Amino acid sequence: MARMPHEPEAFAETVAAMLRRQQPDQSIKLVGPRELIVDGRRLDLENLFRLVRHDPDRGTEIVEHYLDNLFNQETMQLAAASFDFVRPRIMPRIQSEAIFQHLSREQVAYVPFVNGTVIVFVIDLPQMTVSVTTEQMVRWGVTAEELEQIARKNLDHYLPELNFQIVQSKEGGKAAILAEQDGYDAARVLLSRLFEKLAPQLGGDFYVGLPARDMFVALTGGPEPFIERLKTRVKQDYRRLPYPITADLFYVTRDGVAGTQAEAA
Repeated sequence: MARMPHEPEAFAETVAAMLRRQQPDQSIKLVGPRELIVDGRRLDLENLFRLVRHDPDRGTEIVEHYLDNLFNQETMQLAAASFDFVRPRIMPRIQSEAIFQHLSREQVAYVPFVNGTVIVFVIDLPQMTVSVTTEQMVRWGVTAEELEQIARKNLDHYLPELNFQIVQSKEGGKAAILAEQDGYDAARVLLSRLFEKLAPQLGGDFYVGLPARDMFVALTGGPEPFIERLKTRVKQDYRRLPYPITADLFYVTRDGVAGTQAEAA
């Protein structure tokens, strides 16, 4: 049996082709290195890519099994699932407003955020994440703001003990790096106790770079050469990594999260 491609882009293209053969009536668009839009719903291929990379000899078999499960009766019924079932599984993700180049704003449950981003919501399942739609939100009788509160609370409890790596720079600044690689690293700028956890180590208010979904780096408010070097690195990561979010920094204070350094000033 042929192996799946190792490169993310080629992998996603192969999965899309397999899905088109399996579901010829579905509208399938490749919109990112590990991301498809299937009949208006976002399909994240990150977990599938990792499964195949872990067992490359069974890659095609793994993908076929995954796609079969994706469209089985139980999964299809998720769209009609009760709010009690999905409530503990709703999680937040921060995405660039550029997602609306591929998705209709009217179909996506979201709230505006800062730095040209939005907070969207996904139902976190063992094998996949499924985006929450406005149709589901209306049927459940909840607002986007209520979904945000629920998602933030679930994020707080998703992985209570986070491993922030503190790094001292040559310029004298400090950075706190998070790399749980569970799909929610960038979203953790929304944690309710983020300031309380990092401010003592970063000397008070601090900046956060979220160039992509699986990147989180917090940095001290100075010195300036350190900030400029990290800003350059964030811009580079934003251009090269999958699931890009923004090249701008976020500003975190005791009162919450603001936009870029210029806006904060």
